[in-house]
Amino acid sequence: MNAFYEHHKNSIRFHYRCFDRILLNGLIQPFQQPERAIGFFSTYREKFPVSRDVLTEIADQFQYWLKNRSQKWNAPVLDAPAGRRDEFVEPYLKKAKPDQVAVILKAREPARIMTAIGNKKDNRWHLQISQRWVSQYNFYVNDRHWGRMFVRMCPYFPFSARVCLNQHHWLANRLRQEGIDFQQPSNIFLKCGNPQRLQELADSLTPQDLLTCGQKWLTAFTPFFSEKERKEAGCQHRLFFAQVEYCDNLIFHRRVALDALGERLLDANRTIGQPNKITMIFGRKVTKHYRGKLQTVIEDMDLPNPVIRSHYGNGFAKQYVRDHLALRTEPATNNVTDYGVKKAVENLPQLRQKMSAITDNYLNVQQDILETFLDGGQLRQLAEPTVLANGKRIPGLKLDHPRLLAVMHALVRFAQIAAGNTFS
Repeated sequence: MNAFYEHHKNSIRFHYRCFDRILLNGLIQPFQQPERAIGFFSTYREKFPVSRDVLTEIADQFQYWLKNRSQKWNAPVLDAPAGRRDEFVEPYLKKAKPDQVAVILKAREPARIMTAIGNKKDNRWHLQISQRWVSQYNFYVNDRHWGRMFVRMCPYFPFSARVCLNQHHWLANRLRQEGIDFQQPSNIFLKCGNPQRLQELADSLTPQDLLTCGQKWLTAFTPFFSEKERKEAGCQHRLFFAQVEYCDNLIFHRRVALDALGERLLDANRTIGQPNKITMIFGRKVTKHYRGKLQTVIEDMDLPNPVIRSHYGNGFAKQYVRDHLALRTEPATNNVTDYGVKKAVENLPQLRQKMSAITDNYLNVQQDILETFLDGGQLRQLAEPTVLANGKRIPGLKLDHPRLLAVMHALVRFAQIAAGNTFS
Protein backbone atom coordinates (compact mmCIF):
# COMPACT_ATOMS: atom_id res chain seq x y z
CA MET A 1 0.00 0.00 0.00
CA ASN A 2 1.24 3.53 -0.75
CA ALA A 3 2.33 6.08 1.85
CA PHE A 4 -0.57 8.42 1.06
CA TYR A 5 -3.18 5.82 2.04
CA GLU A 6 -1.27 4.79 5.18
CA HIS A 7 -1.07 8.41 6.33
CA HIS A 8 -4.77 9.22 5.78
CA LYS A 9 -6.38 5.81 6.39
CA ASN A 10 -8.11 6.93 9.59
CA SER A 11 -10.15 9.39 7.52
CA ILE A 12 -10.91 6.86 4.75
CA ARG A 13 -14.02 4.65 4.84
CA PHE A 14 -12.85 2.24 2.13
CA HIS A 15 -10.64 2.10 -0.93
CA TYR A 16 -10.74 0.35 -4.29
CA ARG A 17 -9.14 0.65 -7.72
CA CYS A 18 -10.29 -0.62 -11.10
CA PHE A 19 -10.29 0.19 -14.78
CA ASP A 20 -12.68 2.97 -15.65
CA ARG A 21 -13.14 3.77 -19.34
CA ILE A 22 -11.65 1.22 -21.75
CA LEU A 23 -11.67 2.17 -25.43
CA LEU A 24 -10.69 -0.60 -27.85
CA ASN A 25 -9.87 -0.46 -31.56
CA GLY A 26 -11.31 -3.32 -33.60
CA LEU A 27 -9.46 -4.32 -36.77
CA ILE A 28 -9.84 -7.24 -39.17
CA GLN A 29 -6.11 -7.71 -39.62
CA PRO A 30 -6.01 -9.66 -42.93
CA PHE A 31 -7.76 -6.78 -44.68
CA GLN A 32 -5.27 -4.15 -43.55
CA GLN A 33 -3.24 -5.42 -46.55
CA PRO A 34 -4.87 -4.68 -49.94
CA GLU A 35 -3.38 -7.84 -51.50
CA ARG A 36 -5.13 -10.09 -48.97
CA ALA A 37 -8.40 -8.23 -49.46
CA ILE A 38 -8.18 -8.86 -53.22
CA GLY A 39 -7.50 -12.54 -52.50
CA PHE A 40 -10.60 -12.72 -50.30
CA PHE A 41 -12.90 -11.25 -52.95
CA SER A 42 -11.43 -13.52 -55.62
CA THR A 43 -11.67 -16.71 -53.53
CA TYR A 44 -14.91 -16.28 -51.61
CA ARG A 45 -16.94 -13.82 -53.71
CA GLU A 46 -15.57 -14.58 -57.22
CA LYS A 47 -15.06 -10.89 -57.90
CA PHE A 48 -12.01 -9.61 -59.72
CA PRO A 49 -10.94 -6.93 -60.06
CA VAL A 50 -12.32 -5.18 -56.96
CA SER A 51 -13.66 -1.93 -58.39
CA ARG A 52 -15.07 1.19 -56.78
CA ASP A 53 -18.59 -0.10 -57.53
CA VAL A 54 -17.92 -3.27 -55.53
CA LEU A 55 -16.88 -1.28 -52.46
CA THR A 56 -19.82 1.13 -52.87
CA GLU A 57 -22.22 -1.81 -53.03
CA ILE A 58 -20.86 -3.12 -49.71
CA ALA A 59 -21.54 0.21 -48.02
CA ASP A 60 -25.06 0.31 -49.50
CA GLN A 61 -25.75 -3.20 -48.18
CA PHE A 62 -24.78 -2.04 -44.69
CA GLN A 63 -27.20 0.89 -44.94
CA TYR A 64 -30.08 -1.41 -45.96
CA TRP A 65 -29.24 -3.82 -43.14
CA LEU A 66 -29.06 -0.99 -40.61
CA LYS A 67 -32.46 0.42 -41.61
CA ASN A 68 -34.08 -3.00 -41.32
CA ARG A 69 -32.44 -3.85 -38.00
CA SER A 70 -33.12 -0.50 -36.34
CA GLN A 71 -36.84 -1.04 -36.99
CA LYS A 72 -36.70 -4.59 -35.66
CA TRP A 73 -34.79 -3.48 -32.53
CA ASN A 74 -36.99 -0.40 -32.12
CA ALA A 75 -33.74 1.57 -31.88
CA PRO A 76 -33.93 4.92 -33.70
CA VAL A 77 -31.04 6.16 -35.85
CA LEU A 78 -30.37 9.77 -34.82
CA ASP A 79 -27.79 12.43 -35.62
CA ALA A 80 -25.25 12.78 -32.81
CA PRO A 81 -25.87 15.84 -30.61
CA ALA A 82 -23.39 18.68 -30.31
CA GLY A 83 -23.11 18.22 -26.52
CA ARG A 84 -22.35 15.19 -24.35
CA ARG A 85 -23.59 11.99 -25.92
CA ASP A 86 -23.80 10.15 -22.58
CA GLU A 87 -26.50 12.53 -21.37
CA PHE A 88 -28.33 12.38 -24.71
CA VAL A 89 -28.60 8.55 -24.76
CA GLU A 90 -29.39 8.21 -21.04
CA PRO A 91 -33.21 8.02 -21.49
CA TYR A 92 -32.84 5.32 -24.17
CA LEU A 93 -30.41 3.17 -22.16
CA LYS A 94 -32.56 3.48 -19.04
CA LYS A 95 -35.39 1.61 -20.78
CA ALA A 96 -33.19 -0.96 -22.55
CA LYS A 97 -33.39 -4.64 -21.59
CA PRO A 98 -30.28 -6.86 -21.30
CA ASP A 99 -28.49 -7.37 -24.63
CA GLN A 100 -30.66 -4.78 -26.36
CA VAL A 101 -29.57 -2.00 -28.71
CA ALA A 102 -31.12 1.17 -27.29
CA VAL A 103 -30.26 3.86 -29.84
CA ILE A 104 -27.91 4.45 -32.79
CA LEU A 105 -26.13 7.78 -33.28
CA LYS A 106 -24.79 8.81 -36.69
CA ALA A 107 -21.77 11.12 -36.90
CA ARG A 108 -18.98 12.02 -39.32
CA GLU A 109 -15.67 10.83 -37.88
CA PRO A 110 -12.28 9.76 -39.30
CA ALA A 111 -11.78 6.12 -40.26
CA ARG A 112 -9.40 3.90 -42.24
CA ILE A 113 -11.28 2.55 -45.24
CA MET A 114 -10.42 0.61 -48.37
CA THR A 115 -10.47 2.67 -51.56
CA ALA A 116 -10.25 1.52 -55.19
CA ILE A 117 -7.96 3.47 -57.53
CA GLY A 118 -8.34 3.04 -61.28
CA ASN A 119 -10.77 3.66 -64.15
CA LYS A 120 -13.88 1.98 -65.47
CA LYS A 121 -12.82 2.14 -69.13
CA ASP A 122 -9.90 -0.25 -68.76
CA ASN A 123 -11.41 -1.97 -65.70
CA ARG A 124 -8.02 -1.85 -64.01
CA TRP A 125 -8.07 -1.22 -60.26
CA HIS A 126 -5.84 -1.46 -57.24
CA LEU A 127 -6.77 -1.11 -53.58
CA GLN A 128 -5.26 0.99 -50.83
CA ILE A 129 -6.07 1.91 -47.24
CA SER A 130 -6.92 5.61 -46.81
CA GLN A 131 -7.92 7.87 -43.95
CA ARG A 132 -11.30 9.50 -44.65
CA TRP A 133 -13.99 11.43 -42.80
CA VAL A 134 -17.11 9.29 -43.20
CA SER A 135 -20.47 8.77 -41.52
CA GLN A 136 -20.15 6.16 -38.79
CA TYR A 137 -22.70 4.57 -36.50
CA ASN A 138 -22.51 4.37 -32.71
CA PHE A 139 -24.59 1.49 -31.35
CA TYR A 140 -25.50 2.12 -27.69
CA VAL A 141 -26.11 -1.21 -26.00
CA ASN A 142 -27.15 -2.52 -22.59
CA ASP A 143 -24.94 -5.60 -22.50
CA ARG A 144 -26.01 -8.46 -20.24
CA HIS A 145 -22.61 -8.59 -18.48
CA TRP A 146 -21.00 -5.19 -19.13
CA GLY A 147 -24.05 -2.98 -18.79
CA ARG A 148 -23.95 0.28 -20.73
CA MET A 149 -21.47 0.40 -23.60
CA PHE A 150 -21.25 1.45 -27.21
CA VAL A 151 -19.77 0.09 -30.43
CA ARG A 152 -18.81 2.45 -33.25
CA MET A 153 -18.95 0.81 -36.66
CA CYS A 154 -17.63 2.12 -39.95
CA PRO A 155 -19.98 0.96 -42.75
CA TYR A 156 -17.14 0.86 -45.30
CA PHE A 157 -14.89 -2.12 -45.95
CA PRO A 158 -12.93 -3.36 -43.96
CA PHE A 159 -15.33 -2.27 -41.18
CA SER A 160 -12.99 -0.70 -38.64
CA ALA A 161 -14.63 -0.36 -35.25
CA ARG A 162 -14.33 0.88 -31.69
CA VAL A 163 -15.69 -0.66 -28.52
CA CYS A 164 -16.14 1.44 -25.37
CA LEU A 165 -16.52 -0.36 -22.02
CA ASN A 166 -16.54 0.76 -18.39
CA GLN A 167 -15.54 -1.59 -15.58
CA HIS A 168 -17.74 0.25 -13.07
CA HIS A 169 -20.84 -0.99 -14.91
CA TRP A 170 -19.33 -4.49 -15.09
CA LEU A 171 -18.62 -4.44 -11.34
CA ALA A 172 -22.15 -3.24 -10.55
CA ASN A 173 -23.57 -6.30 -12.32
CA ARG A 174 -21.18 -8.61 -10.43
CA LEU A 175 -22.17 -7.07 -7.08
CA ARG A 176 -25.88 -7.49 -7.87
CA GLN A 177 -25.33 -11.15 -8.76
CA GLU A 178 -23.62 -11.77 -5.42
CA GLY A 179 -26.23 -9.83 -3.44
CA ILE A 180 -23.78 -7.18 -2.16
CA ASP A 181 -25.31 -3.80 -1.33
CA PHE A 182 -23.71 -0.76 -2.94
CA GLN A 183 -24.38 2.86 -3.81
CA GLN A 184 -23.34 4.09 -7.25
CA PRO A 185 -24.71 7.63 -7.78
CA SER A 186 -22.47 8.17 -10.79
CA ASN A 187 -19.32 6.55 -12.13
CA ILE A 188 -18.04 5.58 -8.67
CA PHE A 189 -19.02 3.42 -5.68
CA LEU A 190 -19.54 5.59 -2.60
CA LYS A 191 -20.80 2.72 -0.44
CA CYS A 192 -20.22 -1.02 -0.58
CA GLY A 193 -21.29 -3.78 1.81
CA ASN A 194 -18.11 -5.74 1.14
CA PRO A 195 -15.19 -3.55 -0.07
CA GLN A 196 -12.74 -6.46 0.00
CA ARG A 197 -14.92 -8.47 -2.39
CA LEU A 198 -15.31 -5.37 -4.58
CA GLN A 199 -11.53 -5.22 -5.01
CA GLU A 200 -11.32 -8.96 -5.66
CA LEU A 201 -13.92 -8.65 -8.41
CA ALA A 202 -12.12 -5.64 -9.90
CA ASP A 203 -8.86 -7.62 -10.06
CA SER A 204 -10.61 -10.63 -11.60
CA LEU A 205 -11.21 -8.90 -14.95
CA THR A 206 -9.45 -10.92 -17.69
CA PRO A 207 -8.66 -10.35 -21.38
CA GLN A 208 -11.28 -12.97 -22.20
CA ASP A 209 -13.97 -10.79 -20.61
CA LEU A 210 -13.05 -8.01 -23.05
CA LEU A 211 -12.79 -10.34 -26.04
CA THR A 212 -16.07 -12.15 -25.39
CA CYS A 213 -18.06 -8.94 -25.17
CA GLY A 214 -16.29 -7.12 -27.99
CA GLN A 215 -16.41 -9.94 -30.52
CA LYS A 216 -20.06 -10.74 -29.71
CA TRP A 217 -21.21 -7.29 -30.74
CA LEU A 218 -18.72 -6.78 -33.56
CA THR A 219 -19.92 -10.02 -35.13
CA ALA A 220 -23.52 -8.84 -34.78
CA PHE A 221 -22.75 -5.48 -36.41
CA THR A 222 -20.76 -6.83 -39.40
CA PRO A 223 -23.36 -8.91 -41.30
CA PHE A 224 -21.28 -8.82 -44.49
CA PHE A 225 -19.32 -11.99 -43.61
CA SER A 226 -20.66 -15.54 -43.55
CA GLU A 227 -19.81 -18.03 -40.82
CA LYS A 228 -17.58 -19.94 -43.26
CA GLU A 229 -15.64 -16.77 -44.16
CA ARG A 230 -15.13 -15.92 -40.49
CA LYS A 231 -13.64 -19.33 -39.77
CA GLU A 232 -11.59 -19.90 -42.92
CA ALA A 233 -10.49 -16.37 -43.91
CA GLY A 234 -10.08 -14.93 -40.40
CA CYS A 235 -12.80 -12.29 -40.93
CA GLN A 236 -12.95 -11.50 -37.23
CA HIS A 237 -12.00 -8.30 -35.46
CA ARG A 238 -8.96 -8.27 -33.22
CA LEU A 239 -9.06 -5.86 -30.30
CA PHE A 240 -6.35 -3.40 -29.27
CA PHE A 241 -6.17 -0.78 -26.53
CA ALA A 242 -6.88 2.70 -27.85
CA GLN A 243 -7.48 4.57 -24.58
CA VAL A 244 -7.42 3.28 -21.02
CA GLU A 245 -8.22 4.87 -17.65
CA TYR A 246 -7.35 3.15 -14.36
CA CYS A 247 -8.75 4.82 -11.25
CA ASP A 248 -7.84 4.66 -7.57
CA ASN A 249 -10.73 5.75 -5.35
CA LEU A 250 -10.38 6.80 -1.71
CA ILE A 251 -13.83 7.18 -0.12
CA PHE A 252 -13.61 9.43 2.95
CA HIS A 253 -15.84 9.34 6.04
CA ARG A 254 -16.46 13.06 6.11
CA ARG A 255 -16.60 15.67 3.40
CA VAL A 256 -14.82 18.30 5.50
CA ALA A 257 -11.68 16.15 5.82
CA LEU A 258 -11.51 15.61 2.07
CA ASP A 259 -12.14 19.29 1.30
CA ALA A 260 -9.25 20.32 3.56
CA LEU A 261 -6.96 17.74 1.95
CA GLY A 262 -8.05 18.76 -1.55
CA GLU A 263 -7.14 22.40 -0.88
CA ARG A 264 -3.69 21.39 0.34
CA LEU A 265 -3.09 19.19 -2.71
CA LEU A 266 -4.01 22.01 -5.09
CA ASP A 267 -1.73 24.42 -3.27
CA ALA A 268 1.26 22.10 -2.85
CA ASN A 269 1.40 20.27 -6.19
CA ARG A 270 2.11 23.02 -8.66
CA THR A 271 5.68 21.75 -9.19
CA ILE A 272 4.98 18.02 -9.43
CA GLY A 273 5.60 18.14 -13.19
CA GLN A 274 9.37 18.46 -12.86
CA PRO A 275 11.27 15.76 -14.84
CA ASN A 276 12.66 14.01 -11.75
CA LYS A 277 9.16 13.58 -10.31
CA ILE A 278 7.59 12.51 -13.61
CA THR A 279 10.37 9.92 -13.96
CA MET A 280 9.55 8.57 -10.51
CA ILE A 281 5.78 8.51 -11.12
CA PHE A 282 5.69 6.84 -14.52
CA GLY A 283 8.79 4.70 -14.11
CA ARG A 284 10.11 5.89 -17.48
CA LYS A 285 13.27 7.96 -17.69
CA VAL A 286 12.92 11.40 -19.28
CA THR A 287 15.88 11.84 -21.67
CA LYS A 288 16.84 14.38 -24.33
CA HIS A 289 15.02 12.21 -26.89
CA TYR A 290 11.68 12.64 -25.11
CA ARG A 291 9.24 14.60 -27.28
CA GLY A 292 5.97 14.50 -25.33
CA LYS A 293 4.35 17.01 -23.02
CA LEU A 294 6.03 17.27 -19.63
CA GLN A 295 4.22 19.43 -17.12
CA THR A 296 1.64 19.53 -14.36
CA VAL A 297 -1.35 21.81 -14.73
CA ILE A 298 -4.37 22.61 -12.61
CA GLU A 299 -7.39 22.59 -14.92
CA ASP A 300 -11.11 23.34 -14.69
CA MET A 301 -10.51 26.09 -12.13
CA ASP A 302 -14.06 27.35 -12.72
CA LEU A 303 -15.53 24.09 -11.41
CA PRO A 304 -16.08 23.24 -7.71
CA ASN A 305 -13.42 20.52 -7.95
CA PRO A 306 -10.37 21.49 -10.05
CA VAL A 307 -8.17 18.75 -11.54
CA ILE A 308 -4.42 18.27 -11.01
CA ARG A 309 -3.07 16.76 -14.25
CA SER A 310 0.53 15.57 -14.74
CA HIS A 311 1.40 14.84 -18.38
CA TYR A 312 3.76 12.20 -19.73
CA GLY A 313 3.96 10.86 -23.28
CA ASN A 314 0.52 10.26 -24.77
CA GLY A 315 -1.17 10.21 -21.39
CA PHE A 316 -1.34 11.74 -17.95
CA ALA A 317 -2.17 11.11 -14.30
CA LYS A 318 -4.94 13.23 -12.88
CA GLN A 319 -6.31 13.73 -9.39
CA TYR A 320 -9.55 15.35 -8.32
CA VAL A 321 -12.35 15.27 -5.75
CA ARG A 322 -15.69 13.89 -6.94
CA ASP A 323 -19.11 13.42 -5.35
CA HIS A 324 -17.88 15.28 -2.24
CA LEU A 325 -16.52 12.13 -0.55
CA ALA A 326 -14.05 10.58 -2.99
CA LEU A 327 -10.50 11.43 -4.00
CA ARG A 328 -9.79 9.86 -7.39
CA THR A 329 -6.29 9.39 -8.79
CA GLU A 330 -6.42 8.21 -12.38
CA PRO A 331 -3.63 7.49 -14.85
CA ALA A 332 -4.88 7.48 -18.44
CA THR A 333 -3.18 6.95 -21.78
CA ASN A 334 -3.92 6.97 -25.50
CA ASN A 335 -0.90 4.75 -26.21
CA VAL A 336 -0.10 1.94 -23.79
CA THR A 337 3.30 1.40 -25.42
CA ASP A 338 4.46 4.48 -23.46
CA TYR A 339 4.45 2.17 -20.45
CA GLY A 340 6.20 -0.73 -22.20
CA VAL A 341 2.95 -2.67 -22.79
CA LYS A 342 1.81 -4.00 -26.18
CA LYS A 343 -1.57 -2.89 -27.52
CA ALA A 344 -3.34 -6.26 -27.84
CA VAL A 345 -5.99 -6.77 -25.14
CA GLU A 346 -4.29 -10.03 -24.16
CA ASN A 347 -1.81 -7.80 -22.31
CA LEU A 348 -4.45 -6.60 -19.82
CA PRO A 349 -2.68 -8.07 -16.72
CA GLN A 350 0.60 -6.30 -17.54
CA LEU A 351 -1.28 -3.05 -18.18
CA ARG A 352 -3.09 -3.31 -14.85
CA GLN A 353 0.22 -3.85 -13.07
CA LYS A 354 1.88 -0.86 -14.78
CA MET A 355 -0.99 1.55 -14.17
CA SER A 356 -1.37 0.42 -10.57
CA ALA A 357 2.34 1.11 -10.01
CA ILE A 358 1.94 4.59 -11.56
CA THR A 359 -0.92 5.28 -9.14
CA ASP A 360 1.16 4.18 -6.14
CA ASN A 361 4.11 6.27 -7.30
CA TYR A 362 1.89 9.31 -7.80
CA LEU A 363 0.37 9.01 -4.34
CA ASN A 364 3.77 8.40 -2.74
CA VAL A 365 5.07 11.61 -4.32
CA GLN A 366 1.95 13.42 -3.15
CA GLN A 367 2.58 12.30 0.41
CA ASP A 368 6.26 13.32 0.19
CA ILE A 369 5.06 16.78 -0.75
CA LEU A 370 2.41 16.92 1.99
CA GLU A 371 4.61 15.43 4.72
CA THR A 372 5.91 18.60 6.40
CA PHE A 373 6.51 19.36 10.06
CA LEU A 374 3.39 21.49 10.04
CA ASP A 375 1.33 18.51 8.90
CA GLY A 376 1.57 16.59 12.17
CA GLY A 377 1.85 19.52 14.59
CA GLN A 378 5.56 18.90 15.21
CA LEU A 379 6.44 22.56 14.68
CA ARG A 380 4.12 23.60 17.50
CA GLN A 381 5.58 20.89 19.75
CA LEU A 382 9.10 22.23 19.28
CA ALA A 383 8.16 25.30 21.32
CA GLU A 384 6.73 23.22 24.18
CA PRO A 385 8.91 21.90 27.06
CA THR A 386 9.90 18.24 27.17
CA VAL A 387 9.74 16.16 30.37
CA LEU A 388 12.13 13.18 30.48
CA ALA A 389 11.37 9.87 32.22
CA ASN A 390 13.45 10.91 35.23
CA GLY A 391 11.37 14.06 35.64
CA LYS A 392 13.94 16.44 34.19
CA ARG A 393 12.35 19.32 32.31
CA ILE A 394 13.94 20.55 29.07
CA PRO A 395 12.73 23.92 27.77
CA GLY A 396 11.30 24.23 24.27
CA LEU A 397 13.02 25.94 21.38
CA LYS A 398 12.60 29.64 20.72
CA LEU A 399 11.19 29.57 17.21
CA ASP A 400 11.84 33.26 16.66
CA HIS A 401 15.61 32.84 17.21
CA PRO A 402 17.49 33.85 14.00
CA ARG A 403 19.74 30.75 13.99
CA LEU A 404 16.78 28.36 14.43
CA LEU A 405 14.86 30.20 11.72
CA ALA A 406 17.82 29.74 9.36
CA VAL A 407 17.95 26.00 10.07
CA MET A 408 14.20 25.56 9.52
CA HIS A 409 14.39 27.61 6.33
CA ALA A 410 17.03 25.23 4.96
CA LEU A 411 14.94 22.18 5.89
CA VAL A 412 11.68 23.48 4.45
CA ARG A 413 13.34 24.04 1.06
CA PHE A 414 13.39 20.25 0.67
CA ALA A 415 9.69 19.80 1.50
CA GLN A 416 8.66 19.95 -2.18
CA ILE A 417 11.23 17.46 -3.46
CA ALA A 418 10.20 13.83 -3.92
CA ALA A 419 13.63 12.66 -2.81
CA GLY A 420 12.98 8.92 -2.71
CA ASN A 421 14.24 8.47 0.88
CA THR A 422 17.63 10.06 0.12
CA PHE A 423 17.11 12.96 2.51
CA SER A 424 15.99 12.96 6.14
